[in-house]
Amino acid sequence: MNCRSSVEIITEWDIVAARQLGRNEAKKAGFGTVDQARITTAISELARNIYLYAGQGKIEIERVSGNGVFGIKIIASDEGPGIADLRKVMEDGYSTSGGLGAGMPGVKRLMDEFKVVSEVGEGTTITTTKWLH
Repeated sequence: MNCRSSVEIITEWDIVAARQLGRNEAKKAGFGTVDQARITTAISELARNIYLYAGQGKIEIERVSGNGVFGIKIIASDEGPGIADLRKVMEDGYSTSGGLGAGMPGVKRLMDEFKVVSEVGEGTTITTTKWLH
C-alpha cells in the first residue's frame, strides 16, 4: 500500500508537477474533489515555500494506511536556511514574501496531521497527512 512518488523542486514548473502528482494520487486513493483540492493546495504551498526560501528540495507523496483508514502523506524537505522563528511563521497573516500569509497555518488547517522539523542552516522537513474519512 505504501507507494511513494516524488518531485524535485528546482523550478516553478516543478510546483505544477508536484500539484498534479498530488491530485492524481489523491484521486487514486479515493478522495473526493474537495479533499483533492485541499491536498493539491497544501502541496502547492509547500512546494512554493521550498522554491522561494530554500531554492530547491523535494515533495514526496505516499499513500498510507493505519487503523483501518487510508490517507495521503506529503513530505516537503529541503536543505535550505531553515526556519529561525517557527512560532512566527505559524502565525496567521505572517509573510516574508509579501504574500497573503496563509502559508504554513493554511496548510495545517487543510490537512489532518502536520509536523515541522527545522534546523537553522540545515533545512526543513514538513510532514503532513490527510485521512480519507
